[in-house]
Amino acid sequence: MSMPFYVSPEQLMKDRSDFARKGIARGRSVVALGFEGGIAFATENPSRALHKISEIYDRIAFAAVGKYNEFENLRVAGIRYADLRGYAYDRTDVTARGLANAYAQTLGTVFTTESKPLEVELLVAEVGAGPGEDQLYRIGYDGSVAEERGVVAMGGSSEALDRGLRAVWRPGLDLATVLRMAAEALSASRDGEAPASGADAPPTLPPDRLEVAVLDRSRRRRAFRRLTGTELTELLGGPAA
Repeated sequence: MSMPFYVSPEQLMKDRSDFARKGIARGRSVVALGFEGGIAFATENPSRALHKISEIYDRIAFAAVGKYNEFENLRVAGIRYADLRGYAYDRTDVTARGLANAYAQTLGTVFTTESKPLEVELLVAEVGAGPGEDQLYRIGYDGSVAEERGVVAMGGSSEALDRGLRAVWRPGLDLATVLRMAAEALSASRDGEAPASGADAPPTLPPDRLEVAVLDRSRRRRAFRRLTGTELTELLGGPAA
């Protein structure tokens, strides 16, 4: 009789983590930056149908990197969670914190009990009445939750993106400025480099290769809107602040 193959719990968790991280790293990065009027999201995505940035509820947005079919299922589940909670209680009871906790429980359960972890990393963001009330929650493949301030970068060269963006970002910037920062950072990350600025910056990605959206705090209810076409081109090509 052959002996069953044994793997220690520590090695099993490490193998699952390595597997998930490699899958996420193959995806194109998503960045989110706070600005004076809300929160901006950007990613390289030439597809007009398969979105990585989406609306979840009134003032809540969702962004993800990794396997599309896996994070799309999570996006749909998040919308159902938000709609049911808002209908059963009140619209103000639907919060980014509650949604992030729900996602964390799902991802954590899959990571510890299923044979394959989900190869996704999520961002749940809620725009507040002022910049100090904005909420950004980053949820890892293992269910870990981190509350971020001002800048978030996920997938691909996320560490280099995060360092570079935090070096130039500051509170109170306008939308055009943060979008140019995001486009330059995403362009640089394609070659595995840290974001650059000025004469050393690589050519930025053209608008038709970018997926861009904002949570606009000036809107009373549905704060989410996509930026495309002429509006996006003008924002990316306008004079620096």
